Formats: sequence, C-alpha cells, structure tokens
Amino acid sequence: MQSKISISDLIPIVNQVNIIDIRSVQSYNNNHIPNAKNIPLEKLIIEPSRYLNKNDKYYIYCQKGLSSENICSILSKEGYNVVNLIGGYESWILAN
Repeated sequence: MQSKISISDLIPIVNQVNIIDIRSVQSYNNNHIPNAKNIPLEKLIIEPSRYLNKNDKYYIYCQKGLSSENICSILSKEGYNVVNLIGGYESWILAN
C-alpha cells in the first residue's frame, strides 16, 4: 500500500525526515522545501538503489503530486518505504 502525507502533516516534521524533490535541477534551484534533496525523476527511476536505502523512509514530491505519486507506487512495489506529498511543491507554496 502506498503512503501519502498532507502538507499540514509534513510541516511539523519537515526538518526531521528525508525529503526528496524529484523535479528538475533548475526547478529545485529556483526554490524547494527546506531540507529537501534533489534527485530528478529520471535518475531516481533508473537506479533507485543508488540514492535510497530500503531501511529508511523517504517523503517524495514533485510540482503537483502526480509524478511523485507514480514513482512512489513503483518504488513501494520494489520494497522502498516512500511517502507521497499530496499536492506536491504547490501545496508547500500555498501553505507557506
């Protein structure tokens, strides 16, 4: 089963969790959620074991939450503990 988190639930723990921004390097450099690490979708999907550890939990987001929902579905089937941020980066902007 795929996990999801709302922005209101993420905000209190944002500095205590592994957050992955799967948007482009340019989008990430433009602005991102604090503490987020940028791993573009194309890189993460090809070689997840290079970036993720199956023993850790990762909160993943894209711009609107759709691409991150898809990759979370794929990664969870491969045994990774991933959580999709509902609404993506846009939900962060609206909440802050």
